[in-house]
Amino acid sequence: MLQSIRDNSQGIVAKIIVGLIAITFALFGVESLVSLTASSNAPATVNGTEISQQELHQAVQLQRRQMLNQMGDNADPSLLDDNLISNMVIDSLIEQHILVQSAEEQGLVFSDNMIDQMILATKEFQQDGKFSRDQFEITLRNAGMTPLSFRNLIRKEKLAEQERIAYMLSAFTLTNELQAVASLDSQKRDIRYFTIDAAPVRNGITVSDQELDDYYQNNSNQFMTEEQVAIEYLLLDRVELEKNIDVTVDELETAYQTMADNYQAQEQRHAAHILIEVSEEQDDAAAKSKIEEIAAKIAAGDSFEALAQAESNDPLSAEMGGDLGVNEKGVFSPEFEDTLDALEKGAISAPVKTEFGYHLIKLIDIVDSKVPSFAEVKEELRADILKQKSEEEYVVQLEQLADISFSSGDLAEPSEVLGMEIQKTGLLSRSGNEDFVTSNPKVLAVAFDAELINEGLNSTPVELDSGRSLVLRVVNHELPREKTRDEVAEEIKAILLESSVVDQLATVASEALSELNQGATLDSVSAGAEVVSVEALARRSATTPKEIIEAAFKMPKPESGSSFEAVSLLDGSMAIIALDKVIAETPQLAAEEQQMMKMVLGNRQGQNDYQAHLNQLRSKAEIEKL
Repeated sequence: MLQSIRDNSQGIVAKIIVGLIAITFALFGVESLVSLTASSNAPATVNGTEISQQELHQAVQLQRRQMLNQMGDNADPSLLDDNLISNMVIDSLIEQHILVQSAEEQGLVFSDNMIDQMILATKEFQQDGKFSRDQFEITLRNAGMTPLSFRNLIRKEKLAEQERIAYMLSAFTLTNELQAVASLDSQKRDIRYFTIDAAPVRNGITVSDQELDDYYQNNSNQFMTEEQVAIEYLLLDRVELEKNIDVTVDELETAYQTMADNYQAQEQRHAAHILIEVSEEQDDAAAKSKIEEIAAKIAAGDSFEALAQAESNDPLSAEMGGDLGVNEKGVFSPEFEDTLDALEKGAISAPVKTEFGYHLIKLIDIVDSKVPSFAEVKEELRADILKQKSEEEYVVQLEQLADISFSSGDLAEPSEVLGMEIQKTGLLSRSGNEDFVTSNPKVLAVAFDAELINEGLNSTPVELDSGRSLVLRVVNHELPREKTRDEVAEEIKAILLESSVVDQLATVASEALSELNQGATLDSVSAGAEVVSVEALARRSATTPKEIIEAAFKMPKPESGSSFEAVSLLDGSMAIIALDKVIAETPQLAAEEQQMMKMVLGNRQGQNDYQAHLNQLRSKAEIEKL
């Protein structure tokens, strides 16, 4: 319990993520929005306040942008259904209105000045560390919002947040409640148990043909095939095109000359440093004093390298006399970089402060980079030229594939003209297979398109990624049907077998519990099975099965003797548990640990209180969906 509380003690209060202009509805899984339809686009009223069509439309577009962002670089907007998003978003808008109305009834406010301060402090609206009106408007415009609608969104969000925070911060845990939780968490139990193995029971059961027939007759509608299609397709792959493309020596030499002409030598600096950190153990003044002492020693003739090894708080470079190696610009912090750039070769700086502490910096050498030789970059140039030429050829062939496929009745003609092999699949369900083609959501969406199925058309090109596209055609379509008895015989047999095993184990367990409660011993009813004894079992024991631990700590404390319980195990077996003793312990918690537990338990109570408040608001609200 204590560990669980500590693990879940992170912040609860929601924050506005302005970068994505996130709205406060729950994120819905992308998969649930793919290829589904819904008819309603209904605004609603909440306690007489209307959720307008404009508000709903804007919320849908914001949610849509978030879904596309979740889908990543290969996001396909056609896979999202706005009607379904609308139905899901309207519930979130209703809840938002309920919360805002409640907050306003409590007299909570979030002023225009507070909104202004939030906007001014938002990094996404800043340029060079300062608020930019242009950046602000561009960001909102990209999110489909106006400054007014964004301010209104912030106001609603913060109003609802204030009431939520009030519940969180006003909840508390009494010392005796804390002690009770800690005592329960530390409680130990002495148990014994034996296992009724499922394997022998399972081996002794036979399922007859008549039982199979009866089950199939009564449940045949549960055994349906999925809708399936088989497709054939032509795959255009840019990488494959590279195999038929040559790169000449002239092209390589021209590319090298262009690279050499455009090459800009970069100065690199070989530096070393001595770092004295500012930390809890050593404040700023102490660190500055120490670095000044080291600087004085160097000025008096002591070795920079020796002092770095002895005094520097950067252990990696200290081992090498402070040596940081050769680096380009931009590697170090601005203060460090500026000082290093100003040094002459061999010079050592005065103390310089950065976020890490105080440094003495030594410039060992300045290294000018040179144009690499043709031999060094030949293969890299070849790869670049191949990619460029294959991309150009890819675009040409993709246009040809689209044109020829559109005018052809099947894939034979584009296959012959473009020299591409027709590839075929077996039957596929809407969940697809594991290979990169038949697992692709875009391919599956097109493969189950009603027009392609009914008309036998070739598809338009389907882009799998930036370098692969295909055209497909449905060659077989099977509607869902009831499976035959023979097709599902093994599946039914397994169902009946496991059902019989569960019934028989439950009967054996019930009889064992009955005997135990009448005074029999655990050894006498175990039928030769090993009786395992566990003393002082803890809730998080790693050596006892989790199901047994959970059952043991739910069992009532025995008034005398032992109490008994049966529990199912993950492998299908059952265990009979005897609880012999409950060992109460009162842990001694440090003041800091007590404070942390009180805070977390209070937050949990606050969440429960707030959820109860929200449920009550929902139940009382007059909601109409138009």
